[in-house]
Amino acid sequence: MTSTDASALTGGFELDRAIALRRREDGILEGHLDRAWSIGEGINGGLLLAAAANALRETFVGEGHPDPISVSAYYLSAAKHGAARFTTEVVRRGRSMSTGSVSLLQDEDGSPVERLRALATYGDLAALPDQVATSAVEPELPDVERCVGSDLAPADFKVTAPLLDRFDLRLDPGTVGWALGKPSGRGMIRGWLKLADGREPDPVSLLLALDALPPVTFDLGLPGWAPTLELTAHVRAVPAPGWLKVVHATRNFAGGLLEEDAEVWDSTGRLVAQSRQLARAPRG
Repeated sequence: MTSTDASALTGGFELDRAIALRRREDGILEGHLDRAWSIGEGINGGLLLAAAANALRETFVGEGHPDPISVSAYYLSAAKHGAARFTTEVVRRGRSMSTGSVSLLQDEDGSPVERLRALATYGDLAALPDQVATSAVEPELPDVERCVGSDLAPADFKVTAPLLDRFDLRLDPGTVGWALGKPSGRGMIRGWLKLADGREPDPVSLLLALDALPPVTFDLGLPGWAPTLELTAHVRAVPAPGWLKVVHATRNFAGGLLEEDAEVWDSTGRLVAQSRQLARAPRG
């Protein structure tokens, strides 16, 4: 399989199809953003990040740098379902890591509109040293069976949020009071996460996982979706197969903006991805 046919990721899974790319003769990568990954009228920011990361993967995988290590993305306008194209630029090629930029564009009223622009460093996660020294603490969650599945969301809500059907998401009951009209005010949501079709996690899918949970503004008593302005993600290791533990939290909501920190832990209890994003509070 070459980069001219499709994505460097293979298989019949939904995520792989969603981020699959075709390279044109002019070097631009073409893809399609599926409505199935949308929240309301916009495509989920984590899916956009994964698609952009896959475009850069196409650039660096042949050089032995297949994995996103650090990705900083600015969300410039709301992406819609439909055709999309990605332009990439190599900023630096190194022996152990390379850096590039990627832009996601869609046509609107006959003109190209940039949706996202990112700068990212790629390398080989499997080649990194094994040493781990961390003060981070793995979250303690109730067993999967005791958590609240996203399949219990109201039918009318799921119609406007088809993204939920892409995941097997089980939220910690202690962080879903907002669903009953009783937000805790702590600004934290956490739970277990898998892709619904059984696709196992990998470095690119971790970028999706970092933006997969409901926004922490729900737990602050602010309904509605919080648009991401900027998101920086760090992928720390290749995740083991199985359930992921995902935690989203905020410590500072001011001026209509909040930061949202995320951690993803794999089934072995290793912290495999982290992010911080700046988001705008939902409009009343």
